Amino acid sequence: MRVFLTLLAILVALLNLQEVKSHGVQPLSTIAIYSAVIAIDEEAYIKAAPVILGLNGQNKEWITVEYGIQNPSIDDWIGVFSPANFSASTCLPDNPRTFPPLLCTAPIKFQYANYTNPKYKNTGKGSLKLQLINQRSDFSFALFSGGLLKPKLVALSNTISFANPNAPVYPRLAQGKQWNEMTVTWTSGYGLDEAEPFVVWGQKGGEQRNSLAVTLTFDRNTMCGAPARTVGWRDPGFIHTSFLKELWPNSVYTYKLGHRLLNGTCIWSQMYEFRASPYPGQNSLQRVVIFGDMGKDEADGSNEYNNFQPGSLNTTKQLIEDLKNIDIIFHIGDISYANGYLSQWDQFTSQIEPIASRVPYMIASGNHERDWPGTGSFYDTMDSGGECGVLAETMFYVPAENRAKFWYSTDYGMFRFCIADTERDWREGSEQYKFIEHCLASVDRQKQPWLIFLAHRVLGYSSCAWYASQGSSAEPMGRESLQKLWQKYKVDIAIFGHVHNYERTCPVYENVCTRNEKHFYKGALNGTIHVVAGRSRSEPF
Repeated sequence: MRVFLTLLAILVALLNLQEVKSHGVQPLSTIAIYSAVIAIDEEAYIKAAPVILGLNGQNKEWITVEYGIQNPSIDDWIGVFSPANFSASTCLPDNPRTFPPLLCTAPIKFQYANYTNPKYKNTGKGSLKLQLINQRSDFSFALFSGGLLKPKLVALSNTISFANPNAPVYPRLAQGKQWNEMTVTWTSGYGLDEAEPFVVWGQKGGEQRNSLAVTLTFDRNTMCGAPARTVGWRDPGFIHTSFLKELWPNSVYTYKLGHRLLNGTCIWSQMYEFRASPYPGQNSLQRVVIFGDMGKDEADGSNEYNNFQPGSLNTTKQLIEDLKNIDIIFHIGDISYANGYLSQWDQFTSQIEPIASRVPYMIASGNHERDWPGTGSFYDTMDSGGECGVLAETMFYVPAENRAKFWYSTDYGMFRFCIADTERDWREGSEQYKFIEHCLASVDRQKQPWLIFLAHRVLGYSSCAWYASQGSSAEPMGRESLQKLWQKYKVDIAIFGHVHNYERTCPVYENVCTRNEKHFYKGALNGTIHVVAGRSRSEPF
């Protein structure tokens, strides 16, 4: 039996990361955009080049921004705005201002003017190399004085844009509801009244076929609060999902995304490929990567506020380098850490595109995706920044019966994965508890000997200092509600995120190790191994 459960992002790459402390503050939230004033200085300037990006189909390019000001300060900063027109005249009526002119949208990213210009304070001149991704609209660049708390817009650049801002971008694969079904989800600027979305796919070197896609979107009113509904709002475009069915196990398939315009012209993505899943019980090499709490970061250094998530780029790079040895990925909550700044979801899907376009990228719901008071969250926090689950549930496909109830099961060869939603009630008697028991009870252990439980918050065991300060080693009521199910159905491993550390227990039941070995186990475990895998963004707590 050749089966590897590889906690790659924590067991290999992340254990070597430098420990970096962080306040966990979304960088964009540090800008007092509500207090911004327009104070154009005729002596100041800012310009960006090249003007047109993606002429050869690229969805990511580097640009140069040059700027100057007469009275420079170390607090001067550059904001990147998209759409390019971000003035008060574009503010909606439900986003009132006490007096104009004020700004009504946060930048999609920012950087200090002296970031790569040590003489900026003396010369007042500088330049930045910035990376832009295709996000369905044009861009402009603004030079601000006054720091982040009292920003004054002193100069505004020319606009730049991608050759086709509506192009299909950032495909992400996921297992379908059947083991031999793969789904591909992507983002574009084409609504159904403009173009028909579809995927051309087939076995590599074989006959190709077309599969239409379903399309979703949402508006500002579906957000539950600020900043997602106010300064963090950005039009999400359209999210399309196509279902590729009746796949042959372990076969390699190619696919490309398409949009057929009303005039019959087709807009295409590049060609991608993936390997179909093994059938349940198939005795083959199956390599699984599981981690939580990765988030995103900027390759150009933008958005850096107290090193928010520098480790996410390290983790992404490691995954890309090891992709030939990875079959499926589970990102168990705290996905992008957008926290209500919607542009960051595009940034995240762009960052993982080399990975998610090649192997299934399965997600679970975390507090930074779902939690918001009065919306059905199990925890009464504001951690989602007003997203209340809408972004995660729309941007990614999971084989759940109801997208708003983010629990599901999926089979992969010798594995049965039961994925819980810790941001919804899991206690005994709840709808989710019944799902969890059914998922654990219905697996054929002769075919699928590995039974894995996944969730975001720690429902089992952790030595996290915060839990200890509460007199516990996990979320209240978590282990009390679920450990009898884990024991009854002989769950092999339970893996959690949320705590930004790596931890592993012995096989355990009711606080007692059921095996004494430290490294290798053979035969019945008589308990469940608990793993915390929440350090993919780097800093511990």
